[in-house]
Amino acid sequence: MANKYHTTHAKAKEVIDKCDTCYVGMVDPDNLPYVLPFNFGYAEQAIFLHSGPTGKKQDVLKNNPEVCISFSTDHELYQRHEQVACSSGMRYRSVLAFGKAIFIDNYDEKVRIMNIIMQKYAGKDFTYSAPSINNLAVYRVEIHKIETIISGY
Repeated sequence: MANKYHTTHAKAKEVIDKCDTCYVGMVDPDNLPYVLPFNFGYAEQAIFLHSGPTGKKQDVLKNNPEVCISFSTDHELYQRHEQVACSSGMRYRSVLAFGKAIFIDNYDEKVRIMNIIMQKYAGKDFTYSAPSINNLAVYRVEIHKIETIISGY
């Protein structure tokens, strides 16, 4: 079964909307890969992330803001021949989004982005206290390339 590749945000959105977690690949100052899971929001053809205000991820992103974000869903094992192990495969749908992480400092924009994220998980907007927003790192990943892979279907 061949893989099908798409490069549109519309196809990617179908996959991204089904995912609860994304994996953000970064490159640390020693030129080594560094990958972390994140909760996220997707809107305006951008991916929105949040985290604590300090730590290795902030250091890595400040040094090199280029990221690759991976989403994967609809995993299903299939077999062409029940008695032949190497005839097994995995069906899945995935997205790779390449872009640049931009740190958001504006208070109102951080609130807006947090509500994009919370709409995904809770289905509603929230009111936030100033200390909670001020003690939060928020990122907008401007996507410059996106690939959707549909494998085994």
